[in-house]
Amino acid sequence: MNTALITLLGVVVFGALMRLPLALVMFAGGCAYLFVSKQDIGLLVGQVMGQMTTLYVLVAIPMFVLAANVMNAASISERLWAAANALVGRFKGGMGHVTVLVSMIFSSMSGSAVTDAAGPGLVATRMMREVGKYPAGLACAISAAAATIAPIIPPSIPLVIYALISGASIGALFLAGLIPGVMMGASLMLAIWLIARKRGLAAAEHDSAGELPAVMGRALPSLTLPVVLLGGIWSGVFSPTESAAVAALWALVLGTVLYRRIGVQSVRDILNESSRQTATTMLLIASAFILNYAITNERLAESLVSTISAMQLTPLQFMLVVNAFFLVLGCFLDGSVMMLVFVPLLMPSVRALGIDTTYFGIVVTLNFMIGLITPPYGLLLFVMSSLTRVPLMEIVREIWPFVLVLGGLLLVLTVFPQIILFLPHLFGYR
Repeated sequence: MNTALITLLGVVVFGALMRLPLALVMFAGGCAYLFVSKQDIGLLVGQVMGQMTTLYVLVAIPMFVLAANVMNAASISERLWAAANALVGRFKGGMGHVTVLVSMIFSSMSGSAVTDAAGPGLVATRMMREVGKYPAGLACAISAAAATIAPIIPPSIPLVIYALISGASIGALFLAGLIPGVMMGASLMLAIWLIARKRGLAAAEHDSAGELPAVMGRALPSLTLPVVLLGGIWSGVFSPTESAAVAALWALVLGTVLYRRIGVQSVRDILNESSRQTATTMLLIASAFILNYAITNERLAESLVSTISAMQLTPLQFMLVVNAFFLVLGCFLDGSVMMLVFVPLLMPSVRALGIDTTYFGIVVTLNFMIGLITPPYGLLLFVMSSLTRVPLMEIVREIWPFVLVLGGLLLVLTVFPQIILFLPHLFGYR
């Protein structure tokens, strides 16, 4: 390992541990590598920016960000909450079940764990504490755990980025995420039911059976978005990338015409916030391209493939090692770092072992989502603590049952890839 590579790794790891802005850390690490290796920084940065303008798949990111911000501004979360409460609020620990179901529905609109936590997650936490009498730490832990479903159930920004890195089909990835996403929701609900039974948490106040049609009718327009989005993709009306623009437009119509919660000033604020979030994401991707140049230039991927070949690992053994590696690393690094730095490094080995790239993408994305709720770095723990003013340690004490059930699900999906690949194969993706 030469001086330039050591410098790059040192800058990235130090910046990540110090929780500096991720895009800045990766950009600084890439530039440090180029400087120490005496390469033309300006030329390479220009080439990277030029390359990004030719990647059609990147169009999906600002559109999904815009759609999520529009839905938050239109207070769609409250309507989804009422519908979910009517469906599952009657069960023991009802408020927790409602939170998970709302997150599953919102996941099919936002594609971002942080957006899910900051939108319906914040509403759910308040309702669990005020109506369900949940302890503050447990309410925040449930909201954080439920938000991890968002990048698994399509549409998903992390899966779009993975498709960009790996060359996997976005359509196949979106299909592959459906069953694991539902299994995540069911696993979290099981954990909530066991906790509620142990602590004596009651069912939620819910509407009678006669009022259910009216409640569902008020939420129906919000529920049309995932139907239009996913139905359009799978019927071939529009591509997964084009679906992002459809999602943004449909959400804007709901917020301005039907619900009338979004005015001219709100649109301006939404566009400003969406632009800021998109710029951060795009800088992150551009910085990752520079890091990937360093990885390619140093022939690290080839070295890793040779090492794994010498170890004679089976595909399952390789996946178990990768899971263990990412679970440990996820305690200290953000999932974006692992997705953009380590996944490109592993892709040649994945292909050499004949591992399906769609299957690999869902497994590692779920792994990274577990990292979002794993102390000490878990980003969603910090998000919920910041939004609710609940001490971080209270949330940490309550998060472990959800980490364990999601870890168990990760093992099941790793051992049985047919669960992930069933829908993609059914729709003709091979």
